[in-house]
Amino acid sequence: MKEIGGYIEFETFHSDMLYDDGIKLNCGRNGFAYLIESRNIKKVRFPKMMCDSNDKVLSNYDLNVRYYSIGSDLKMEDITLDEDEWLYVVNYYGQLTDEYIMSLKKKYDRIILDNAQAYFHRPVKGIDTVYTCRKFFGVADGAILYTDAKLDRQLPVDESFGRMNFLLGRFERTASEFYGEYAANNDMFFDEPVKRMSRLTENILHGIDYGLIERKRTENFRIYHEAFASVNKLELNIPAGAFMYPLYIENGKAIRKKLQDMKIYIPTLWPNVLENCTKSDAEYDMAENILPLPCDQRYSHNEIKYVIEAINNV
Repeated sequence: MKEIGGYIEFETFHSDMLYDDGIKLNCGRNGFAYLIESRNIKKVRFPKMMCDSNDKVLSNYDLNVRYYSIGSDLKMEDITLDEDEWLYVVNYYGQLTDEYIMSLKKKYDRIILDNAQAYFHRPVKGIDTVYTCRKFFGVADGAILYTDAKLDRQLPVDESFGRMNFLLGRFERTASEFYGEYAANNDMFFDEPVKRMSRLTENILHGIDYGLIERKRTENFRIYHEAFASVNKLELNIPAGAFMYPLYIENGKAIRKKLQDMKIYIPTLWPNVLENCTKSDAEYDMAENILPLPCDQRYSHNEIKYVIEAINNV
């Protein structure tokens, strides 16, 4: 029997959750780990332009890894796969269409789709797909995996209550005050084993207005695109529920610094690429000079237009 009486805990939400039928895990990289174990993967082709979040997974499972390049269209180069090799595909900024994804499935068969930057891109039937919750919503962890592969062991359930302070703090104060805790939370997942999603995170995900968020993100992306399409080195689709708007321009690195001085914080999403690639690699230039502009549900047209004006001024 559970406890009865006492003080009231965090509220329980009952709205529909997007991807409630998926496998709910503690973080995106462990969606990949789940597939390695359940599919018995030994060899994988991996994109050069990838954050170091999966490096620990690759080393933990002692995978044979070969890397491939992507082009300025954010699509992969033409490659060949060994018979027992898997292909890891990243849906950068939600720019891959279902038709393109299915063409990869038809050509390579054994593919894993990383939708960490494309939460509102619905899963394509028959393709192992990983979603990361904390890139789109105010949660400290969480991931969704679509696969028909099953692990032969029971997974422990994660707990999130000790990770919530940076989210609660930013709600009432500023991001800079809690950035250290945010970064520490990200680093913590390097050593986290595969677990089920925490009850707290799943509860929060049942309280989200997904339709509103998808519309806001799409519209904010559209406003950026109308302002920058003529100067952006990327030819972009407008994805549903966009992650960020990737503005690829000359001197992006210098512009990022000037925007920071104006309290407009534009991340470098793949800093490890600057260490692992040479300056002649396309990935190096993209990692350095793509400005991922915020277009999420926190912002109205006014904030988006303020960012546009600031970029035009600098």
